[in-house]
Amino acid sequence: MIIGAGAIGCLVGGRLALAGQQVTLIGRPPVVEAIQAHGLTLSSGVQTHTPATVQAVPSLAAALAGGASFDLAILTVKAYDTATVMAELAPWRPHLPPLLTLQNGVGNEERLAGILGAGRVIAGAITTPVTVTAPGVIEVTRRGRIALAAVDPRANAFPLLSLAALFAAAGLPTRVYEDFRALKWTKLLMNQLANATCAILGWLPAQVMADPRLADLEIAAWRETLAVMATQRIRPVTLGGYPFPWLAPLIRTLPPAVIRLALGRLVGGARGGKAPSLYLDLAAGKGRTEVAYLNGAVAAASAEIGTPVNRVLTETLQALSAGQTPWAQWRDQPARLLQRVQEARR
Repeated sequence: MIIGAGAIGCLVGGRLALAGQQVTLIGRPPVVEAIQAHGLTLSSGVQTHTPATVQAVPSLAAALAGGASFDLAILTVKAYDTATVMAELAPWRPHLPPLLTLQNGVGNEERLAGILGAGRVIAGAITTPVTVTAPGVIEVTRRGRIALAAVDPRANAFPLLSLAALFAAAGLPTRVYEDFRALKWTKLLMNQLANATCAILGWLPAQVMADPRLADLEIAAWRETLAVMATQRIRPVTLGGYPFPWLAPLIRTLPPAVIRLALGRLVGGARGGKAPSLYLDLAAGKGRTEVAYLNGAVAAASAEIGTPVNRVLTETLQALSAGQTPWAQWRDQPARLLQRVQEARR
């Protein structure tokens, strides 16, 4: 059962179905109707597949109708929809299987554990870039990986090595980690880079990283995050092919000019010309973004240290997404953003 038939949910569900698993996708009506009418389509640019064992329904109640049971639930909704999903899950708690969350941001696992119990929640991250080209049509531009970690390793209800093997058989290479906080905070570092700044300015990542002042702002935001992680004794891990355990000390100590070159390569290529998630949600007028679970999580955890960059990025983007501030006042205004950060640092 996949709760959230967006890009990631459809990708994972489609891959599992192609590997012979029975999959039920729970999503919004336009996506559900498209899949019911035409099936789910996965495209890699070279091959196109339409798995036959995918069902799509509009709600958890519909998925569990008639006493249907599942071995695993996978949560792929945006972090700001977790509370809504929790309310929907609560009445069905006795009938629910273990739940894997592949959401971005930190804090989702702890909230879900409050409903299901920590032993039934699995933390996860996925580093596969995916694009929705039409409802029920998913395009994968590069093969990625899945990472897993038990929230409570002593009482985990689903053997992680078995789950990793299941994903690997579906063409999704998977690695198991010991510390779910290390996994999720490292993924936050990846999601954080050239994301909120792009949304605020209406720029693409390559534009942001080409401006030394803004590249230094990204470095400062990362340094704040690493400082918060250090105070909480959370060690970054290697994720998505990026060796954060040895990158982190370099980011903290090397001159910004040297780090700029490395970060420029990190967001280069296809990603440099692609609008990031916070930008897309703001441009779509959704009224909210996941910034509270990315930069906002850093700012909220800063009892012992200051995090002015992450705080400014969070507050500014939240005001924009809520319509409290016109986007036109911030688009193409890097000097204004830099000034706001400078004021926050005083």
